[in-house]
Amino acid sequence: MTNTINIRKMLASDWESVAAIYAEGIATGFATFETSIPSYEAWDKAHMQACRIVAVENDAVLGWAALSPVSSRCVYGGVAEVSVYVGQQNRGKGLGRLLMNTLIKESEDEGLWTIQSGIFPENEGSIELHKKVGFRYIGKRERVGKLKGEWKDNLLFERRSVLIGID
Repeated sequence: MTNTINIRKMLASDWESVAAIYAEGIATGFATFETSIPSYEAWDKAHMQACRIVAVENDAVLGWAALSPVSSRCVYGGVAEVSVYVGQQNRGKGLGRLLMNTLIKESEDEGLWTIQSGIFPENEGSIELHKKVGFRYIGKRERVGKLKGEWKDNLLFERRSVLIGID
């Protein structure tokens, strides 16, 4: 019997699993500028209440995705930044694509017309995932920030909705 992977809304009770997967991403050195896991309260405040999802198999969280507002200015109300993380043991199995496709649909259901990502150049898996789900490369921010004392570039990708914000 094969197990089924389900995508569902992220719950506060998922935080321990979500944080553990986030920690694995931080440990790679090419997933985020963050160097430590925030408290759930800080993470919760920084992310939209909608568009928080987890991939679950047999009650185990395998990966997660969420959106953060890019600005508090109302003109950017339809633009959000993507976070997508898959647990180390579950990478390369299509979970990232499943999470991203669900996140895209949910973002459009919420009226968002653009979702964007900043990706370190060495994060080839994330770059390929974004391209596969319809993001386009829009530029590079050179030496935009330091991670552990080293300047890092950030590649910018965006996906414009074909349903929202087209009129």
